[in-house]
Amino acid sequence: MKTIFRTFAVVAGLGLIIAISGCAPEVGSEKWCAQLKEKPNGDWTANEVADYAKHCVFK
Repeated sequence: MKTIFRTFAVVAGLGLIIAISGCAPEVGSEKWCAQLKEKPNGDWTANEVADYAKHCVFK
């Protein structure tokens, strides 16, 4: 019985991880650009600034 519960817990955990990681929009997509516009500029990382300029400003 313990192995069934353990197996179920592992499968549920992996499913949760996959579901959470699938929620972020792809870098450079219109949704990503809109999401970054709403984020305060002071919270942007250097990579986000570069990607925003590359994909959203200089298309």
